[in-house]
Amino acid sequence: MSAQPEGAHCGFVALVGAPNAGKSTLINALVGAKVSIVSRKSQTTRALVRGIALEGATQVIFVDTPGIFSPKRRLDRAMVTTAWGGAGDAEAIGLLVDARRGVTPEVETVIARLADLRQPKVLILNKIDLAEKTTLLELAAKLNEKCAFARTFMVSAMKGYGVDDLRSALADMMPEGPWLYPEDQVMDAPLRSLAAEITREKILERLHDELPYDITVETDQWKQLPDGSARIEQTIFVARESQKKIVIGEGGRMLKSIGASARRDIGEAAETTAHLFLFVKVRENWADDPERYRAMGLEFPRE
Repeated sequence: MSAQPEGAHCGFVALVGAPNAGKSTLINALVGAKVSIVSRKSQTTRALVRGIALEGATQVIFVDTPGIFSPKRRLDRAMVTTAWGGAGDAEAIGLLVDARRGVTPEVETVIARLADLRQPKVLILNKIDLAEKTTLLELAAKLNEKCAFARTFMVSAMKGYGVDDLRSALADMMPEGPWLYPEDQVMDAPLRSLAAEITREKILERLHDELPYDITVETDQWKQLPDGSARIEQTIFVARESQKKIVIGEGGRMLKSIGASARRDIGEAAETTAHLFLFVKVRENWADDPERYRAMGLEFPRE
């Protein structure tokens, strides 16, 4: 750990909200690096993802939680439990709301639960570049009537509007204390995990409509080669043989496209040349396997 700055502050900020509110995009913008995957498919963030940002002498650890929704399956329940667990452990909580959608039933559910948490809360209206400006103040007022927010912010995580002001304000809310991570660390997760998530992101980008969101990827091998590059082997697990054919594609073209795109992003994240080898296997009923939940950083719901 590098030397601590004078007057160091450090703390956690949990971002909660309905699926597709833009939490992962905002985390990446706040940190200034890719630490969480982004997809137009709902519920892609599964476990807690921690991105680390510096604002002066303050280290802020942003926690990207899974989108909070009405759970129907075992995996859903595990994700929602994880989201609320991350919020309960933070120094401050940011409720992220898609400004285009406004107060949806999912947002209502999250706000009702926020009342039980003691931490200071801020409201973050996201995607303001896509919303009607005349409705933003009305939406902010309506949400502030429902919950005692310390402050309200209007941002576009995709465009970067308002992100710096948000990061600065959240840093001011952090308590005095030593940094928990080295100065140059931007995420609290091994590269193997990020690499697997990057590949899953590329699958979702290309096969958004053809596959269920519960496809999973595991990094089996990460071997540093003498020239400094890395040989990475990953397995993509699907639930049925028909899904395996979709991922591979005719003549293997889909799998090659996924691999080429993932290889670029993994290499950028690892700051090296990545040699990526992908394999596709069928793993039936993996969503009922406790070991798979532990591998994803989720608690296995017994019922």
